[in-house]
Amino acid sequence: MKGKWAEGIRPRNFTWIVKDRLAVSERPGGYGENHRRVRRQEEIIWIRQQNFDVVISLIPSQHNLHNYEELGLPYLHRPWPPNDQLAAYVERFWAELQLMLDDGKRVLVHQEEVGERVSGAIAGYLLNVGLVASGPQATAITERILGRQLGSVGRGIVELAVQSPADPS
Repeated sequence: MKGKWAEGIRPRNFTWIVKDRLAVSERPGGYGENHRRVRRQEEIIWIRQQNFDVVISLIPSQHNLHNYEELGLPYLHRPWPPNDQLAAYVERFWAELQLMLDDGKRVLVHQEEVGERVSGAIAGYLLNVGLVASGPQATAITERILGRQLGSVGRGIVELAVQSPADPS
């Protein structure tokens, strides 16, 4: 049994966006009343065992960051901004994410849950870097991959990618 537990457990709502390169999940260990310390540790072990190069935390607080350090898992803290700073934030986020993926890194992105913000950021990323051709296509693909519909918040983030496509140079 020790070998099985040494592998950890898969985080809730873990989903590959770009197979073996980019994934999303809810916060390791869960959030709110559902958060469990032991589960957090087992999920971080699983992430590490899957050879992720970096975890990007979008939650505003620094929860889990010291746990990533303790377990030797590289991370970036990119807290979600207020709405008036969102356009600049997502442009930087998409560019940084693309640089990591261009470098061959395996990246896991999480917020408390896989909700509107994460879904919209991922759909916007797919459009911004040219992996899909249009906002509706980015929305539909992301909805299919994540098994949830994008509401107005997520679609608003996709619209930011429509308004500012990536620089092709």
